[in-house]
Order: sequence, then C-alpha cells, then structure tokens
Amino acid sequence: MMRTQAHGSAAGDLAGTRVAVIGLGASGIAAARLALAKGGDVYVSDLRTDAATAARGADLESAGARVELGGHDFEWLAGAGLVVVSPGIPPDAPVLGDLRARGVRWISEPELAVRFYGAPLIAVTGTNGKTTTTLLVGHLLASSGMDAAVGGNVGGGLAPAASDLALREDAPDWYVLEMSSFQLADVDTFRPDIGVVTGLSPDHLDRYPSLDAYYADKARLFENADEACVWVLPFGDAEVEALAGDAPGRRYTFSHDDVGAHAFVRDGVLTLRVAESDEPLLAAAHFPLMGRHNLRNGLTAALVARLAGAPVEGIREGLRTARPLPHRMEPVLDRDGVLWVNDSKATNVSAAASALASLDRPAVVLLGGKDKGEDFRPLGPLLAEHARVVLAFGAVGERIADELGDATSVERLASDFETVVRRAAACARRGDVVLLSPACSSFDMFDSYEHRGRVFTDLAREVA
Repeated sequence: MMRTQAHGSAAGDLAGTRVAVIGLGASGIAAARLALAKGGDVYVSDLRTDAATAARGADLESAGARVELGGHDFEWLAGAGLVVVSPGIPPDAPVLGDLRARGVRWISEPELAVRFYGAPLIAVTGTNGKTTTTLLVGHLLASSGMDAAVGGNVGGGLAPAASDLALREDAPDWYVLEMSSFQLADVDTFRPDIGVVTGLSPDHLDRYPSLDAYYADKARLFENADEACVWVLPFGDAEVEALAGDAPGRRYTFSHDDVGAHAFVRDGVLTLRVAESDEPLLAAAHFPLMGRHNLRNGLTAALVARLAGAPVEGIREGLRTARPLPHRMEPVLDRDGVLWVNDSKATNVSAAASALASLDRPAVVLLGGKDKGEDFRPLGPLLAEHARVVLAFGAVGERIADELGDATSVERLASDFETVVRRAAACARRGDVVLLSPACSSFDMFDSYEHRGRVFTDLAREVA
C-alpha cells in the first residue's frame, strides 16, 4: 500500500563525538554499543554497583567505553556532544536536574537508533496492547515474505532494543518499534512512517505527576509529523483524537464493531476495508489469541501490515499462525475442568478490565502487587459479572479489598504468593478460569511482571 524513505542519513557517523549514556540497563547497553560502532567516544554511568551491573559494565569497557558505577562524572556529561538517557531513569533524578540546570539536552535510546535506520519505520505506542500489536505486525509482515526488524520497548527477551536493530548489516523492509511513554519523552527528530496508538488509559501515575503529563509524552509520537505519515488509531476514541490533534498525514482506524472503521469484525470475521472492496481475513473463532482485546490487537496489526504493503494472503496466514505471548492472557494449564491463565503483564486497571471482559466462564481472579495510585473501583461491575471470588494480595491488597468489597466477594491474603495460588486452586470449580490479571506492577514481591508470571505458571502446575 505504501513505501516511504529510509531514515538513515549521510551524517550517520559519531566519529569524534563525545557520547554519554546514563543507565546500564538493556537500552543503555544497546545505545553504548551503537555509539561505539559509529565511532563515538563513549562514557557510560550508573548509580548501581551490583554484580550484574558491574559485569555489563566490564563488557562495555572491553569494547572501548569508559564506564563509571556508583555515580556520574557530571562535567563529562555536561561536555558531551550527545547524551542518551535510559528509560528507567526517572525525570526527577538528580543527575537530570543538574543537566537541566546547565541547559544540557538529552535523547532517548530509540531516538539515537532511528538516526541510523536505513528503511521506513512503524512505531507502536499506547497504554495496553503495545507489545502484542508490535510483535503481531512483525509476524504478519514475515508471513507475507517481508523482512521486518522488530524491537524497542518489547522487553522480556522477546525482541532487542532499538539500537541493536541499527547494527544490522543489511537494512530490512521495515523497522517495527514498540515505544513507551518514557522513550517518547526524550525524542527529538523521531518520525514514524506508520504511527500506531493502541489506546489510552491511566498508567504510571507513580512516575507522572498527572494523567495529562503521561498523555503528553505519548503525544510526542506526532511531534515531527508530515503529510507522508500514516496513522493507525482506534475509531471514535476522543482521547486519542485529542492526542493526535491536527498532526498531518493520513489516518486509518480500527474497531471491533463494523462502525465505519478500516479494520473490524463483521459476521464473526476479521475484515479490512482499505482497498476498493472489503477484504475478509479470518474467522474470529480461529484467531489463536484469547480475548476480545486481542481481536482488537489482531485487527490493528492486520491494518498496519496491509498499509505497509503486505498482501491479504500473507496477513491471513499470519493471523492463523499467531501464538499467545508469555504473560499476556497466556493459557498455561487446563486440568480437571479448570483453565489457568497468566496475564501478569496486566499491570494497570485498564488491562485487567480488558482481560475480565473477555471471559466467558466464572473466574477466580488474582489482583494485587505494588500500588501505582490507580482507582480499582472501575473493575467492580466486571468483577461482579465474571468473578466467583477475588483474591487480593501484595502491598496494595488491603486497598483493593476496601474499594471492591461491596462489588464482589474479596478475600484479602496477606501471606506469600504460593498461599495465594493454593487458595485459588481451592476456590476454583470445574468450568472456572483462574486468572492472574493483577492490575498492578510486580515490584513488591517480584523482580518483574515476567518473574511473577513464571512463578504463577510453576505454582499452577504444582497445585492444580
């Protein structure tokens, strides 16, 4: 449907440039490696001094970078020609405050990466569904015989950082990046050829001072838009429309219902309407990913792939062969008539609501984790409809019980996670689903949502 210009420029060379990278996480390491490969004089710093961070730092030192742990050489940072900040560094970090006071600007790791891309870019953001949509786009393009380089904020070992993709010897047909609000906050020239917003809802209110501030970072996706851009947006979503504003470019929409969008479900079939006639793709009943929200993700990805030039036949095959991603409405066990589903990636209320709305059987629901400041009461009607019992756990368990106790049966479990899962097994009846869809981050009890999901899966197999 469309082809656009590559992103790389003749100035794709950092020889003689002092490049500072703040943060030794996955994206910081990728940025440092890219800067080294492009000839930069690279300095990397991180406040952490643990063994894992030290090992990563030693690898970069052997590659030619200067690495400092336990602090930052502020004068080196202030004198750098280019400063790259990892998304895990909060905006109120003292080092950023010092740089801000000196008038020093910085960029995010994907902003660095796309400066060296040699092909058009698809960028996917939104509150929920980003990873599934991003990887589905890559899968649909690959099923169509196209070379898609997929990465960005995907994480979990499912795809590399954006800068790793810039080290490819041969440019792909398309780059496909998932972009978080933290990464978009520090873009400068970033401009996708196809930009996607999956939807918006409250999140990260433990980091942002307000919902408006969170949405403002998402809106930077549109900052450098021109008439050649293509935007894929949810149909009739007023908040997303406000986010996009009057950004130039062509707009295409998706919706579960046939209400005038370019991608929709009609008579039980995922369908596109971007050519002269409607293009049926696949019966919704044959789409392998669970839940109405995943049908929406499938529609979004199919529309993006079609706009990127994929043929209907390839998209159809890709939808048919898609597989559930770990920790995202992932069926992990079906035993004695009870289905266990790991949706540990549901780290906010909106994601948990989508999971609940997709259920067609009674549920034992596990809610809890680290408090991100969201109101849990909007889950009440869905829990009243779908949940046999809610098991509230973790640091925010008491507040969940207080806010939802009038809507459904809630048990507050102050004990360890194994006890929570064993209690779920005891509550479940034949025909039920045990759903871990926590609506919270994991950092009270686990290292990450992936860690939480793995523990849940292992315990389910043990206790079921």
